[in-house]
This record gives sequence, structure tokens and C-alpha cells, in this order.
Amino acid sequence: MAKLELQNLQKKYNSKVIPVKDISLEVEDGEFLTLLGPSGCGKSTLLRLIAGLEQPTGGRVIIGSKNINRVVPGDRNIAMVFQSYALYPHMSAAENIGTALKLRKMPKEEIDRRVSEAASKLELTHLLERKPGQLSGGQRQRVALARALVRDPEVFLLDEPLSNLDALLREQVRARMKQLFKEQNKPVVYVTHDQTEAMTLSTRVAVLYDGLLQQLDPPNRIYTHPANRFVAGFVGSPQMNLLTLKCQEKAAVLGKYKIPLPDLAIVPPQIVLGIRPEDVRLARPEDSSTIEGKVYLVEEMGKENLVSIQIKGSELTLRVLLPNNRYSEEDIITLALPQTQIHWFDVETGDRL
Repeated sequence: MAKLELQNLQKKYNSKVIPVKDISLEVEDGEFLTLLGPSGCGKSTLLRLIAGLEQPTGGRVIIGSKNINRVVPGDRNIAMVFQSYALYPHMSAAENIGTALKLRKMPKEEIDRRVSEAASKLELTHLLERKPGQLSGGQRQRVALARALVRDPEVFLLDEPLSNLDALLREQVRARMKQLFKEQNKPVVYVTHDQTEAMTLSTRVAVLYDGLLQQLDPPNRIYTHPANRFVAGFVGSPQMNLLTLKCQEKAAVLGKYKIPLPDLAIVPPQIVLGIRPEDVRLARPEDSSTIEGKVYLVEEMGKENLVSIQIKGSELTLRVLLPNNRYSEEDIITLALPQTQIHWFDVETGDRL
């Protein structure tokens, strides 16, 4: 077994293009780490640095106790699954799965055994004689996954492997993939911009932005305790409400209302209030602190409605997930913002307070 470790990893193309600035993290055996972030945040470059497809400008990539910076990609004992499947069109599914083993000059009996075992795990046994052109997108992706499994590598790398699949197929392959890699008990690094994949698959999530690691935590911690304003706004659907408010004494001013601040050493002139749409609720008679707002947009989502509300005495709006009742524009709704569900961030740095 081999732990993957990145130590102060950097990649510069020139002084203005720095996709990976200074990232350190560890991935243990059996851990599924997802690199999550928007396009251009450095996640795919980081994966390529681990694979050896790019050379770092600074820092080290370590597998086990060995620095592999100067090891060529083919000798790193890493299996990579690409977004584009990267299958040979003239080969059958079985031949595609066993390609790497054949290049190692492994005995045919052993190749057949490994291919058959991987195909069985991914429900591909009846498709082994077909060529990629005769397979669906989901089947091709499972062939690509099987090709990675048969290699028995020290580390698995997956670069947005589900992004070309439709929503239903993505859900099906995702569920199977989670169980498969759990059985492998190897470090897995998975790149995606899809937060649903990150939250459902991962042991831990590394949120990246502008080449820097913003937060590294289990999925639930990322969701409930975002480290900064970027993570709070990026993780969660619908997106968290983030309102920049003025402060008066020990309260933040939201329209006609004052929201008590947490216990801060120094009260800043302004502060960012964050609350998720699902955490705002309709007010109850026993609530001592409530706010009113006027409905100006209702988005029907089946079981619930996503309702946009303009806060009384303010131009600011809140998006709220409410039960599927009939709300109309101009309706006045009274809401409660539970103090335990409010997140506070620094206006200048974006850091959590």
C-alpha cells in the first residue's frame, strides 16, 4: 500500500500564468479525495502533475516514501481514467481493458483472468467482444474504469470521467464506482467541477480556487462549516445567500431588521452574512426575531419552491426553499433566520469569522 503526498507543489508557465501556486496534501490508502473547483482553478493541472504529464516548477510528488518527480509517467504505477474514455476504436472491449497488461508482457492466462474479473465487477462480461463504436457512453466509461482496475496500480487518478454522460447514467455509474474503489483500498484522486459527485463519492474534498487550496475536509464539514466566502458560495445548490451588511454595535443591519452578530473581538464596519436557502424557514408564533419580505419570483422545483424575496426596507433579496404552497408575486412572507444556521465572513478577506 502507498500513501500519496503532495508537498508545496507549484506549476508556473510564466509570471502571469500560475495554475498551481502552493498545494500540500496527503491521500491515504483507501481514501477517495476529490479536487473540486470551477474551470481554471488548477485541479486538472494538479492531476497531471501527479501523473507526470506535467513537471512541477516547485515541490514534490511522493508515493509511499519515494519522490517521483523525475519518474516518467509509464513507470509511476498510476492508473488514469480520462474524460474522453480514450479507447482504441479498432479493439474489442476485452482488448482495450487488457492493453496495459499486454504491454507488460504478462502471460495471456493472467491477462484473461484480470480482464474477466474486472468485467464482472462492472457488468461488462456480455460486452467484451464488442468494439467501442458498438457501446453506449456509459458502457465505454465502464470499459475505461475496468482498464484502470486491471492494472492494480498504487494510485488511481480520474479526470472528470462522468462529465460526458447524461444525468441518469452519471448517477448509475457513480454509485457503482464508489463501491468499486472502496474495495480497491488505494488512494484515489478524482477531479470534477460537479459538487454532487464530490459530495457523494468523497472521503474528503479539496476545494480549489485560483491555484490555491481553499479547504480540505470531509464533505459534510465543507457544507456545514465552509472555510471562506468562496467555498460557501461554490458548494451547495441552490447557492448560499451571501449578503454584505453594515454593522451597528453588535448587530448586522438587514433592511429594517437587526441580526445579532457572533461574539467578535472587534465589530467591523461591514460583514457578510451567509445562510443557505434550505435553512431559512417560515416564521412560527414563538419566534422572537423575524423578518418580512415581498415575493418577486417563484421557481417551482416539485416538492419545494425556490422563492426569491425582497427584504422589507432593503434592496437585498433572499432565496428560500419553501414547501410547495402557492406563492404569488407581491405576497408578504414572514421568515425566521435561525442563528445556528447563519455563517459570518470577513468582507475583505472572505475568511470565516
